[in-house]
Amino acid sequence: MRRSERLIGLTKHLLDRPNQAVSLSGVQGLLNAAKSSLSEDVAFIRQALEGLEQGTIQTISGAAGGVRYIPRLSASERTAFAADMVSRLEDSSRMLAGGFIYMSDILGDPMVIDNVGRLFAEAYSDSHVNVVVTVETKGIPLAVATAHYLNCPLAIVRREHRVTDGSVVSVHYVSGSNRRIQSMSISKRAMPDFARALVVDDFMKAGATCKAVVHLLAEFQATVVGTAVFAATTEPKEKLVADYKALFEVSDLEEGKVPIVLPVMQSDAVLQDKGEMRANP
Repeated sequence: MRRSERLIGLTKHLLDRPNQAVSLSGVQGLLNAAKSSLSEDVAFIRQALEGLEQGTIQTISGAAGGVRYIPRLSASERTAFAADMVSRLEDSSRMLAGGFIYMSDILGDPMVIDNVGRLFAEAYSDSHVNVVVTVETKGIPLAVATAHYLNCPLAIVRREHRVTDGSVVSVHYVSGSNRRIQSMSISKRAMPDFARALVVDDFMKAGATCKAVVHLLAEFQATVVGTAVFAATTEPKEKLVADYKALFEVSDLEEGKVPIVLPVMQSDAVLQDKGEMRANP
């Protein structure tokens, strides 16, 4: 196999397995190459990915050894994605009664889902997440993409217990939208031992649903490393969930009005700057 072919094969193998440890010994037979040659290839691929701002290849030390692809979005991709989302969301026809915004078409776009998954995974790449948790149904595509890029399983919180879930743990909570007492449950088998969970959702107003999920996960003695949402409202300012990150903040959510959409989670620097602006208006 020529080196150009080997580089393409190795790159695809790594990109198909984000945040997953890959043993070079394990791919020697697949690419018909010596381990020393593969190590040189990894260095070349790392340099190319970092130059394109598409992530990096991390070397794993220890007896097992290996490498891991850490995905990223480039600055230009972030900017283009943010501009596209703002353009699509700032549309008065999207406004629904009760201060909600129609986003089903956007959250059904495969490219949007993929970009959101990469951004969420990048934001929590150092949090040692071993399960992504979401509430059915609109948050599921975003959670699937996030779980893929974090290389961990997905656990879905149900509003109604299904017999196929097996044994479940349930909690009751007060809905933030209609102030009704509702219930949610999650299968015991869906949660790993010593869980470090990332909660993913599509939209947050007061944060009642996400808070209920945190309480539900507490029944498993799980550590919730954070909550990631596609969009959050600017009001109320104080959410019921303190530790959350949103890609976009929206305001002026009234029927017939054009909502105001502000990109938030474009980089750690943006998050820090925004926090400083809030603390020092």
